[in-house]
Amino acid sequence: MKDVILGVEAGETACKLARRWGYRVKNIPDNEAVIVFAEGNFWGRTLSAISASTDPVSYEAFGPYMPGFHVIPYNNLAALEEACKHPNVCAFMVEPIQGEAGILVPDEGYLRGVRDICTRYNVLFVADEIQTGLGRTGRRLCCDHDGVRPDIVTLGKALSGGFLPVSAVLADNEVMNEIKPGEHGSTYGGNPLACQVAMAALDVLEEEGLSERSERLGQRLRQELRAQLPADIVPCVRGKGLMNALVIAPEYDAWEVCLQLKDAGLLAKPTHGDIIRLAPPLVMTDDQLTTCVRIIADTIASFKKSH
Repeated sequence: MKDVILGVEAGETACKLARRWGYRVKNIPDNEAVIVFAEGNFWGRTLSAISASTDPVSYEAFGPYMPGFHVIPYNNLAALEEACKHPNVCAFMVEPIQGEAGILVPDEGYLRGVRDICTRYNVLFVADEIQTGLGRTGRRLCCDHDGVRPDIVTLGKALSGGFLPVSAVLADNEVMNEIKPGEHGSTYGGNPLACQVAMAALDVLEEEGLSERSERLGQRLRQELRAQLPADIVPCVRGKGLMNALVIAPEYDAWEVCLQLKDAGLLAKPTHGDIIRLAPPLVMTDDQLTTCVRIIADTIASFKKSH
């Protein structure tokens, strides 16, 4: 494991590891390694991260961009297999559920397909679990839903329980040891306080059964919202665990809905104009979830009346 600070540093480190492995193990010619990403990805705002982005808000007027990055459609195994046929591809980096894109949940079996393709073509499967990992989707890692083991995993956000900035990159020795001591580092990476906080957060995750709580409460949240929200205003409720989204009909503005939710006592984040992301704390109680559902249902009902 390599300890860093920001989530985007974990992504940068994963890319460095993948390239180094590609040159030293897969024998890709120098400076010709390719990393494949999925459309709609978001893993930060550094030059490398925006070079992989398909969102103009992230990349516009910040070029020139990082070479050796190739983007394919998300949730498309045929496109991934075609890309991996190129001998210079060293890795495919993907979010198990795309967060910033609007909580896009891939088809059942997609991650198993990714694992199979990456194995067959000797390509590293890099799972960006910065948002989805550590109980958020009802499993310790979102990849656990499909029973797959990536070659590299990036973690952050919940890793410190929200107290300190800390992130990490996980890989087996065959990948990790290709970067030798002194060849990669971060000023505050691995600092003792952040590491101790991360260890305490992981203890809480296990001791309080937060992954299991997330799974149970998430199922209840989606079930109740689908039952109570009018389909002409909210045609879709999607997600896993406590990582969920409401898709709002085009004639309504997700930002305005979020402002009304805030006034009623619930914080949610809009994205892409018609999507509201719901990511409550994993420690929320059943009573708090009941209150959340009521606030959301009442707020949506008020929009229906005003139209």
